[in-house]
Amino acid sequence: MKSIDEQINLIKRGAVQICEENELREKLKKNLPLRVKLGVDPTAGELHLGFTVVLRKLRQFQNLGHQAVLIIGSYTAQVGDPSGRDKTRPQLSENKVIENAKFYLEQAGKILDLDNLEVRYNGDWFKKMSFLDVISLLSKSTVARTLEREDFSNRYSAGTPIYLHEFVYPLMQGYDSVMVNADVELGGTDQTFNLMVGRDLQRDAGQEPQVCLTMPLLEGLDGVRKMSKSYGNYVGISDKPNDMFGKLMSISDNLMWKYYELLTEIPLDKISEMKTGIAKQKIHPMEVKKNLAMNIVTQYYDENTAKQARDEFEKVFSKGNLPDDMPEYSLNKNDTELNFLKILTETKMASSGGEVRRLIKQGAVSINGEKISDITTPVPQKNEFVIKIGKRRFLKIINN
Repeated sequence: MKSIDEQINLIKRGAVQICEENELREKLKKNLPLRVKLGVDPTAGELHLGFTVVLRKLRQFQNLGHQAVLIIGSYTAQVGDPSGRDKTRPQLSENKVIENAKFYLEQAGKILDLDNLEVRYNGDWFKKMSFLDVISLLSKSTVARTLEREDFSNRYSAGTPIYLHEFVYPLMQGYDSVMVNADVELGGTDQTFNLMVGRDLQRDAGQEPQVCLTMPLLEGLDGVRKMSKSYGNYVGISDKPNDMFGKLMSISDNLMWKYYELLTEIPLDKISEMKTGIAKQKIHPMEVKKNLAMNIVTQYYDENTAKQARDEFEKVFSKGNLPDDMPEYSLNKNDTELNFLKILTETKMASSGGEVRRLIKQGAVSINGEKISDITTPVPQKNEFVIKIGKRRFLKIINN
């Protein structure tokens, strides 16, 4: 293992808070592998780079020789984590969670060392609890303390319903820490309350309380809201290489430094050198951003694929050419209701008619390089033409 100071410096990279750092140091002094816990409630769908921030931190602990423990919330997902929510989260069935967990682990395997990962399902202990056991767990906290949470406090003030089962969630997550005897628990900043409950329950159980390490929530491509599929501002780790590269190139110059720190292993002093180089106009920000995109695409594919994605980006966006590979759509001349709304929704280039109208109004839709400004613009009668949506989406239309 590395020295304690070396480990602390690596662990602190990108972290918002370590509670308590002195306790972490004392645990490391024992020179034994720490049990580092991360709890997840798998939902359907692919993982995006925002999720990988805490997964990368867990992998960092693995690289330092510690034991990573991944808790699959087969029971907590049936409650629904209220953290950061302004309304009750939908509940999932246990079978659905287990089904989702398989997909989650497949993707997480791109980051974590699955051969050295301890995977536990919290249904293994919660399903064995009697009702009296549940009452005993509920007695470990108070309503007043739970309402100290900002999300609950805001919902209570706004008159938004808070259901009793939501109050149980932090206790369930904390009890997971007791059951796996966690030394450290990881989570986003929205998980701080839940992580601290784990410390209390461990003390009550006679265990040494876990150290809580929180990581920032990564802003998405818009640079404002946290990365989320519901906001459409995400980069999926299963995105095609060209799409991943193009999306990363769309982030702001300021935001790319956060991506460098949280999504790469590039040393912080090297990142600082790049910042200085840009400030002194010795390096162009575009090149630094291309290097970031190259690094991230390489992580999920390989270096050669990343180079090809870079070449494609430069061909299309830097030189104004069309991509070699784009989806095609064949028009039916007998279709009397043919229009752009129908074409873009049927090809899933837009999710709804409302989005098509919004994109056209914003000037984000063009035909062979010419913007269209009205939803009623007639579809060209040319044999072939290309529709461009936004900066990165292209659709070749073939008129049979």
